[in-house]
Amino acid sequence: MTQFKPNLIKAALISSGMAFGTMPAMAQDTETDQVDESMVEVIQVSGIRGSLQRAQAIKMDNTSIVEALSAEDIGKLPDTSIAESLARLPGLAGERRNGRTSGISVRGFNENYVGTTLNGRELLGMGDNRGVEFDLYPTEIISNILVYKTPEAGMTTQSIGGSIDLQTVKPLTAESTMTINGTYEQNKEDALNPDFDDNGHRLSFNYVDQFADDTLGVALTIATMESPRQEQQSRIWGYAGVSPDAAARADVDVPEGTVVQAGHDSFARSAMMERDSIATVIQWAPSDNLTLQFDGLYIDFLEDDARRGLEEGGPEFGFGSAYTVTEVQDGLATAGYYDGFYSVIRNDVRQQEAELTTLALNAEYLLNDNWTINADISSGKVDKTITDVESYSGVGRAGTEGRPLAARSWEMTANGVMFSDHPSIAPVDLTDPSLIRLAGPQAWGPTILNEDGEAVYFSDQQDGFVNKPIFEEELSTFRLDTEGFVDWGIVSAVEFGIVYSDRTKSKVNNGAYLTAPEYPGDGAIPDVLGVVPMDFVGINGVLAYDSLGLYNSGYYSELDAQLVQADRLGDTYEVEEQLTTLYGKLNIDTEYEGIYIRGNVGLQIVNADQQSTGFATTSDSLGYVEALPVSGGTDYTDVLPTLNLSAEFAEGQFVRLGLSKVLTRPRMDDMRPNSQVTFSFNDSQILSDDPDNSPWGASSGNPELKPYEANQFDLAYENYFSETGYVAVSFFYKDLKNWHRSNAVEQDFTEFYIPAIHQSSNETGNQAPVLFVGENSRPQDGYEGFVRGWEVQGSLPGELLHDSLEGFGLFASATFLDGYADAAPGTTETRIPGLSDENYSMTVFYENAGFEFRIAATKRTDYLSETRGQSLALSDSTNKGGTFVDAQIGYDFSESGIEYLEGLRVTLQAQNITDEDDIQSSGADSRQVTLYQHYGANYLLGFNYSF
Repeated sequence: MTQFKPNLIKAALISSGMAFGTMPAMAQDTETDQVDESMVEVIQVSGIRGSLQRAQAIKMDNTSIVEALSAEDIGKLPDTSIAESLARLPGLAGERRNGRTSGISVRGFNENYVGTTLNGRELLGMGDNRGVEFDLYPTEIISNILVYKTPEAGMTTQSIGGSIDLQTVKPLTAESTMTINGTYEQNKEDALNPDFDDNGHRLSFNYVDQFADDTLGVALTIATMESPRQEQQSRIWGYAGVSPDAAARADVDVPEGTVVQAGHDSFARSAMMERDSIATVIQWAPSDNLTLQFDGLYIDFLEDDARRGLEEGGPEFGFGSAYTVTEVQDGLATAGYYDGFYSVIRNDVRQQEAELTTLALNAEYLLNDNWTINADISSGKVDKTITDVESYSGVGRAGTEGRPLAARSWEMTANGVMFSDHPSIAPVDLTDPSLIRLAGPQAWGPTILNEDGEAVYFSDQQDGFVNKPIFEEELSTFRLDTEGFVDWGIVSAVEFGIVYSDRTKSKVNNGAYLTAPEYPGDGAIPDVLGVVPMDFVGINGVLAYDSLGLYNSGYYSELDAQLVQADRLGDTYEVEEQLTTLYGKLNIDTEYEGIYIRGNVGLQIVNADQQSTGFATTSDSLGYVEALPVSGGTDYTDVLPTLNLSAEFAEGQFVRLGLSKVLTRPRMDDMRPNSQVTFSFNDSQILSDDPDNSPWGASSGNPELKPYEANQFDLAYENYFSETGYVAVSFFYKDLKNWHRSNAVEQDFTEFYIPAIHQSSNETGNQAPVLFVGENSRPQDGYEGFVRGWEVQGSLPGELLHDSLEGFGLFASATFLDGYADAAPGTTETRIPGLSDENYSMTVFYENAGFEFRIAATKRTDYLSETRGQSLALSDSTNKGGTFVDAQIGYDFSESGIEYLEGLRVTLQAQNITDEDDIQSSGADSRQVTLYQHYGANYLLGFNYSF
């Protein structure tokens, strides 16, 4: 029987083009490089089993504690997105955003605390911060994915959570092929908005070949997709204390401290994500000593989505509307009715456009049989613009006499709030085109004065708003290193090098108030598209129209929000960061009493210089924003030691140990030097006596933030008992030495009060704010904590249990975590973003004679997340987690005996087949639902054809 040795597996993977090093491999000792051809043949199995074999071989061979994914075939990962595949790995968990698995947590830390690289080079994201949104990157370009849970000194993109390396094929060692992938996608839910589709498609072309006597290799991937999503969403504004003046049914007791839902905005959302991408890898070996590799990736991303629905104040935040509580359970008013609100019909359309370009060139030169020198240069750029148009309509402009009020009964459910008719007030038909007018039914705009104190813009003039932030990010990196074999006792090789990176990220936070041309009157809705149903919250529906088309046509007049909103320039900034890293690493290769020990010990010295520019904003005596340019920054040096040891004490059985100090760079938006004082022109806040609903607020960044830091310990046992079978148990502990929190303190804003500006609308009598206090927040470092956890995983081929189960297989894992970080003064939040106490994953598959079947499930408990709030800013929220089940069946015609179908595979996939919803809550009480999202299932019919 041939022994299943790591070095043989590694060589086999290299020979098949499934490269797993972050840089081209250096020359190997001739004696250890001899590979039995039969071993290579075994590893080159395609399909599910081949993917598991390659992934297991990578995991087994690595001296770090890693998880691995390998493509089942050229251009075909196990799932339709990188994020979905990663979410099934031990210690990892996925987070759905707008119906797609996009975010990834590694060992309890979300993607903002996880380093991501493409072929070993840091990869830019398309989000607001450093974290990568994995669903935006095409699966077709990926050959392998490695998740490093323990770092080594040569990895300069290490983070507290871990590091994820996306790897493309290496064409000089890969098999020549030409492959076409195609997929038809269909949502289970019909299109919720009349101007969107519920189906889409994906197409890709992959080409790999060698030329010039196998000295030139070319890999090219071209991919395009249109992917739809449908969503029913209900967001509750918060929960306020029941007023002593509130009525209650005679048989209902309302104890002191009882809270009630404060209002809602509910939408039916349809979206279409379009992505076109081109990726290429060119390898050239002009001589035996020199290999050059060029990598290029271009992604053009566009997502359109329409969110049509209602925004309504409720009890307490309903602008003085009377309400009656009819049921209370454990401090929560679970049912009642309120007497009316002028409903705001929202026809909101958001368009996100982004382009990513990354280019890299690597040169590897063999100085002699033992030493290699590598030079690598790369650059990346992302441009992203979000255009978010809000358009308001209702039963008439604010202040118009005789408008009907929408009165409702409510009942709290496990999914949030469900409405029904008021017991005595007739409902309002919000789908009646003769009733609904294109004008703001609430006076939510500012009052703007001229130099003579006369109003030139009125609070009832706002008929919509457009947020249009523009993001730009660039990253340039140069790396020079050398590595070689030595004979220094237990040290078999050394590596040392220098890495320099220069990163810049900027945001321009544009925004404008929109006014319809009929002002001060109102007009009918132009070109009604139809009705959007709202029955998921118990409401009949609303009229739909094309607000983005109206905006782009110049229908609305615009007033630059920068004039009066401090958070426009107050959230406009540029952050620059230069990092210089020196590192050295010693590879360990020895044997002690029959135990084969490999590993490495290393050190990084990282110098950081970070600078940022922005604005400090306040308001003058007329309410206009005064902006003062500000800047800030700091520089510092970190020393990061690492140790990884892997001991094979019996054949296929390993004990691995990792010790390291790791860090994660501060969030880019937290590093801005800006400060701002804001006031919300919303009657429900101006007239509120609840400090959590105050119209006043202030915030600032902190350009002197130091990185998040942790000392970590890892211990793992792995037992590989077959080519696709193993069990593993690991424990880790991360001692958080420097964590960040938003320090929020209560501030008196009396000095910023301007009576003629800071008042309620005409409709509520131009009253002064009830409160003059609000929250002032600033990110601060210096907090401590820990995260620790256990991971249990296993892969079991069915034939090991019984011959009749050949072709069956099971992969399962469970992760148990706990941890905290110190709360900021005056707060109680100690959770780590992305940490679920429990995570589970299981995949059962069958593959035989060309037939394939797979069902996969993941489950995670609640965790701290983020959601977009006012002005598209991110704010904390609690996601309740959930269980997500996907299934796939397929057939590989290579097993059919039909010659002209050789190379064809067809698959049918079903995602979220149990219709799992996303639910977020306040965190204090899981019944206090703040966000409910329903997506339904999704189906994909695809083919993969290799010539």
